[in-house]
Amino acid sequence: MSDASVLNLAAYKFVALDDLEALRERLLERARVAALKGSILLAEEGINLFLAGAEVDARGFLSWLRSDARFADLQAKESWSDVQPFKRLRVKLKREIIRMDHPTIRPVDARAPAVDAATLARWLDAGHCDAGRPLLLLDTRNGFEVDAGRFAGAHDWRLQRFGDFPAALAAHRAELAGKTVVSYCTGGIRCEKAALLMREQGLEHVLQLDGGILQYFQTVGARHYEGGCFVFDERGTLDAGLRPTPA
Repeated sequence: MSDASVLNLAAYKFVALDDLEALRERLLERARVAALKGSILLAEEGINLFLAGAEVDARGFLSWLRSDARFADLQAKESWSDVQPFKRLRVKLKREIIRMDHPTIRPVDARAPAVDAATLARWLDAGHCDAGRPLLLLDTRNGFEVDAGRFAGAHDWRLQRFGDFPAALAAHRAELAGKTVVSYCTGGIRCEKAALLMREQGLEHVLQLDGGILQYFQTVGARHYEGGCFVFDERGTLDAGLRPTPA
C-alpha cells in the first residue's frame, strides 16, 4: 500500500435497476456519511462508480452496497493516493452508465466473453491466442486517453467519445477479420459494450479484457503496455503500480 492513505475504488456492474430515484438517495446519504467523494452513475442498465476516501470508510461503503443482492458480486479495482483526487460527491441518474446510443446492446441480458489479464499477457508473449489466430488489441477509449498510454501495437480509432464507436466499427471492420480481437479500456465498462456490438455484427472471435487496464496493471504490471493509464480525476495518469505519474 506504501504510505498513501486514500483508497480509490472503481467498479461497475450491468444489472437491471428499477428503483433509480430511491437508490440514488440511499447511495448519496451513505456515501456522505462515509465522507467519500467521487461519482456514482445509475441507469436502468446498472451502476458505475469511482469513489475515494479513508480505507475503513471506502471498504465499509462497498460492504454495505454488496448487502444489496443486485450488487453482491460487485468487483472493485483498488488504487491508493496521497490526497483525495475528487473535489465533490455526485450521484447521478443517466440513460446509460456508459453512453453508446445503441439500444440493441444490452449487457444486462448477457455478458461479453472475457479474457483475464494473465492469459492476455501469455498470448501477447506468444503473438497469438490459444487457437493460433493472430491477436488484435482494440483500444475503445478516447484518443487523448490513448495518448497517455496503450498496449504496444493496439489499434486506435481516434474516438472523440465512446458514442463514436459504432460508426468507427463500420468503417474499420475489415481490419478485424480472421483475428482474435481483444477490446480493452480503463476498467472494463466500455470494452464490454464494444465486444457485444462486434459480436452482434458478426465478428466471431471477440473478447473483452476482464477488468480493463486497471486490472491488468494489478495482475501483470507493465508487460506489453507502454505509458500510463489516464483516469478522470485529479491524479491524471496512473503507472503500472497504480500510483499517479509525475506531472
